[in-house]
Amino acid sequence: MTNILEVQGIHTFIGQFHILEGVSLAAAAGSITAVLGRNGAGKTTTLKSILGLTPPREGRVLFKGEEINGRRSFDIAAMGIGFVPEHRAIFRDLTVRENLQIAERKKGDLARKEEFIFTLFPDLKRLIKLPGTNLSGGQQQMLAVARALVPDNDLLLIDEPSEGLAPVIIEQMMAAIRQLAAHTTVLLVEQNFVVASRLAERYVIIDEGQTVRTGLMAELVQDRALIHRYLGVA
Repeated sequence: MTNILEVQGIHTFIGQFHILEGVSLAAAAGSITAVLGRNGAGKTTTLKSILGLTPPREGRVLFKGEEINGRRSFDIAAMGIGFVPEHRAIFRDLTVRENLQIAERKKGDLARKEEFIFTLFPDLKRLIKLPGTNLSGGQQQMLAVARALVPDNDLLLIDEPSEGLAPVIIEQMMAAIRQLAAHTTVLLVEQNFVVASRLAERYVIIDEGQTVRTGLMAELVQDRALIHRYLGVA
């Protein structure tokens, strides 16, 4: 499988703090890859570094074989990378439709994607005129993911999609991510190991700002000692 994304030894600072100290990973086209690690390991910073929100000082980020580090975030996004941030970050005073419309890169993007989005998230069609503040946490998460589907994206960076959600909503979210992965590549940060293990084909473990393990998820789930060592899961 061809890698749509390659991150090669990036070092990222936030202020004076050296957060990433040599993170490397790859995401194969058409796959789901999970980025795993304890809280504070550098997972979210890795996604933001790919998108240029926290630009790496060293290393390379390649998207479709083209080096993108050093470019402005909106230019990177325009190349076909969508971002679903942690804590959803929807516009609470805007309606569901307005939240989706604001994600358009080209006029008519939403009209072209509406059927696909509402098939994945039927609740959003019913709630289309409600402001974001009236949505439940699960519905806000659906909207955050749906917003990243409006433009044509070949890669989705999704940060903690199950955080704070009820089990039934987590199952709905997992089903939606599986379906959208048939159309795009997903790089997923997920603290819930059970969720990550059921979604991803491959994994990357980051510990203290460094990549320490990569491989097949099917092999990781059999290695309880490795899971406990780096993820704290018994």
